[in-house]
Amino acid sequence: MKKLILVLALVVTTISFSQNQAFGDGEWFKFRVHYGFVTAGYATLEVNNAVLNGKEVYHIKGEGRTIGVSKWFFNVEDYYQSYIDKQKDVPYRFIRKIDEGGYTKDIQIDFNRETGRALVLNKEKNTQDWVTFNKDAQDMVSAFYYLRNKIDASKIEVGHTVDMDMFFDKESYKFRLKFLGRETLKTKFGKISTLKFRPYVEAGRVFKEKESLTVWVTDDDNKIPLLIKADLAVGSLKATLTEFKGLKNSFKIIVD
Repeated sequence: MKKLILVLALVVTTISFSQNQAFGDGEWFKFRVHYGFVTAGYATLEVNNAVLNGKEVYHIKGEGRTIGVSKWFFNVEDYYQSYIDKQKDVPYRFIRKIDEGGYTKDIQIDFNRETGRALVLNKEKNTQDWVTFNKDAQDMVSAFYYLRNKIDASKIEVGHTVDMDMFFDKESYKFRLKFLGRETLKTKFGKISTLKFRPYVEAGRVFKEKESLTVWVTDDDNKIPLLIKADLAVGSLKATLTEFKGLKNSFKIIVD
């Protein structure tokens, strides 16, 4: 499930800038994670207004969990939070609390944007470390919302790739994404025009393969993920948008 949350955080990017605000207070998404017709679990993302250390921020909450038979084989309960500056689109705090088949982590990262250092609190081990991060680094949740605000679909060219600095746990790493083109998807909401991306990640860290992921996001001012597909050794895992509310902009459906 942590792979799903990470993918949701990295699905869209371009170097062009858009003037439209892509999201706001009250936005909420729900995704179904499934192997074919078998539902493995669900994930949600929501946005709320908040104040952190005197600064107005968006408080983003992400949750993922397995259900049914999948829960018996491999129980997952993941919780992620990010506090993002409303004006600068940078995170001040990131929280990751997970339990994946007994593998647990409970980490809080506080970013000091003035010094370029992050305080990493490991609540399980009761330790703390100061770690240097790159100036424009995003966490795995804030990246999704930051990039949604920067997309200008009219200027995206097929084959375009972008590198981005990410900060995860106690280290920085590079993320690359490639634009594959446009495609119309049939969804439960109707036919939707989408932008198709290929996220590249370093093999051996979170994903087994560099090119195992494909993501389709709405070709509108919201830029929300409709479908995420991960090709596995046997079959494929998908995450499909099933419910949403509180969108900042119109959700465009193609009418035949």
